[in-house]
Amino acid sequence: MDETAELILGGVRYELPVVVGSEGERAIDISRLLATTGHITLDDGYGNTGSCQSAITFIDGAKGILRYRGVPIEDLAANSTFIETAELLIFGELPDPEQRERFRKLLTENASLHRDMRRHFDGFPSDAHPMAILSAMINALQAYDLPEIHITDDGGFDRAAAALISKTRTIAAAAYKSHMGQPIVYPRYDLAYAENFLHMMFSQPYRDYEASPEVAHALNMFWVLHADHEQNCSTSTVRMVASSQANLFTAVSAGVTALWGPLHGGANMAVIEMLEQLRAGGIKPADYLARVKDKSTGQKLMGFGHRVYRNFDPRAKILKAAADEMLDVLHITDPLLDIARELERAALADDYFVERKLYPNVDFYSGIILRAIGIPLDMFTVMFAIGRTPGWIAHWKEIHDTVGQRIYRPRQLYVGRTETPWVPFEER
Repeated sequence: MDETAELILGGVRYELPVVVGSEGERAIDISRLLATTGHITLDDGYGNTGSCQSAITFIDGAKGILRYRGVPIEDLAANSTFIETAELLIFGELPDPEQRERFRKLLTENASLHRDMRRHFDGFPSDAHPMAILSAMINALQAYDLPEIHITDDGGFDRAAAALISKTRTIAAAAYKSHMGQPIVYPRYDLAYAENFLHMMFSQPYRDYEASPEVAHALNMFWVLHADHEQNCSTSTVRMVASSQANLFTAVSAGVTALWGPLHGGANMAVIEMLEQLRAGGIKPADYLARVKDKSTGQKLMGFGHRVYRNFDPRAKILKAAADEMLDVLHITDPLLDIARELERAALADDYFVERKLYPNVDFYSGIILRAIGIPLDMFTVMFAIGRTPGWIAHWKEIHDTVGQRIYRPRQLYVGRTETPWVPFEER
């Protein structure tokens, strides 16, 4: 017999179905709650609400598990490229050699922007934030060389997905160049994804930038680890927009905007800003941790703890190893990086943080890696967006392919004034 949950309201007993996921997760199905009981649930921030069923990403926060399409993140970080990981997320399987070559050809063919899009870059103020440019330009893509915005077949979707992944990288680098007042650098067709981005970011008319294998590897891994993370704020936004049958580019543009918030994609920036604060004030990490423990100070330890993970963030373990390797091999010296390492050691040795499971999360180490690569602070969230694009595409497709998909329409509990009479202007 299928399991049910009992709900008693006003002496009336209701049975609610219990749905079990493939990993044993359990959910009480309340999709008929309003129709049968006249009640809704209230879950501010959706911390206890499953907004959908999805086959893309599995997270077990208590055990520190993250899998894309069933594949452990540790295996992907060790063995896969960002593009292979993107194909896994979007198409559901690791690509065979033929599929890999076909998708890479589509990426190469769609790396450049329509020449008229350069006018958009020129139209932004020189101090415009790169995330504002990225969101606007992704939305603008549909007006240029991508006529198939309303995808009707697999071939059209494949081209659109490849174009979005490839052009997002190109737009991001061009946004940085425009911000710096430098000429836009075009993609090269002989470079891999990460190397090509670094080329477009750091090359000058008089000097081509050649990324070291260590830097390219670290950036590639950064994107693999950020490619998807279940129903976070930006992904939920993409799914919300997609549920209206909006096209792929519009939905992803909305995801970029959601990611821009400091509580979401801006977390790795906050880590660097915290480290800058310690350096500027000559504050020792141990003294800063003491301030954090004193609630009256309002000080926060950025880059530690996670809303989902109640154990060590599995992505953080991987990025820590990558950061240590890259910094050691390249002999990078940076006072902020030294402070970060000392802060990490002190926090992990402090029972206060260990008991509360406040371990370093992915944002702590990703900020360190991006800074070591030379990525400026206002580009940190853009880097996150590039990495998260495959996940957004996968979730858009999941919505698009679901037969009978309803438009998302959350309910609310109204707490405003009751019926209030209108007052004529002269009596107010």
